[in-house]
Amino acid sequence: MKSFYITDPGKVRTHNEDSVTIVKNAANEYLAIVADGMGGHRAGEVASSMVVTHLGKRFSGISTIGSELDAINWLKDNIDEVNQNILEHGENNPGSKGLGTTAVIAIATKEFLIFGNIGDSSGYVIKNNRLHKVTKPHTLVNLLVATGELTEEEANNHPKRNVLMKALGSSEKAELDIFEVDNKSEVILLCSDGLTTMLTDEQIERVLLDETISIEERIIKLVKKSNIRGGTDNISIAYLIRESGDVA
Repeated sequence: MKSFYITDPGKVRTHNEDSVTIVKNAANEYLAIVADGMGGHRAGEVASSMVVTHLGKRFSGISTIGSELDAINWLKDNIDEVNQNILEHGENNPGSKGLGTTAVIAIATKEFLIFGNIGDSSGYVIKNNRLHKVTKPHTLVNLLVATGELTEEEANNHPKRNVLMKALGSSEKAELDIFEVDNKSEVILLCSDGLTTMLTDEQIERVLLDETISIEERIIKLVKKSNIRGGTDNISIAYLIRESGDVA
């Protein structure tokens, strides 16, 4: 497995509330996380860091994640735990009231690949040289699109397109979506909405499939393109390339 991750504050925000990591355990199983924090007085970066630190430490400390069902249960249990930690932090620190974070997560083993998502950060895979979006954003406009009240084009330009319906720290119950992903997928891409609001999926795909530059250069190029187009938010990316020995 080859991997690379990066986070950048963008061109508008004064600080970075995103957190990102890629870790592996003793069985060479991988966990990737991108979390996009929110809240005043830098509380967002506290919330996103709590997710990345908690899950990263737990995952790297186990010998193996086990079966796919074990991985799903592990992910749900740890997300529930970190959600409670975020809620308690907000209650005990008045300056952090309203803190929360999105989270998009991938667990990759030889036998399976799963994604978990809450909020509007995104998870993609590349298979057969095509970029496929796996996750669905928990936003107001996406809900309106699903019910037929907005078109995709109207949603892209809607003034409330960034209003979240779900996030960690927003309620007692963490409603994490789980996606069982095709294990033959060659590439995993996780990113915050600082990338997807600046670049289309087609633009992202074109950069990622550019074999004239290295993996690191492709990811850095995505960040640079986002900033050229305005860089209105923090930009975070986790990128993994699965090789033949990484898939059963």
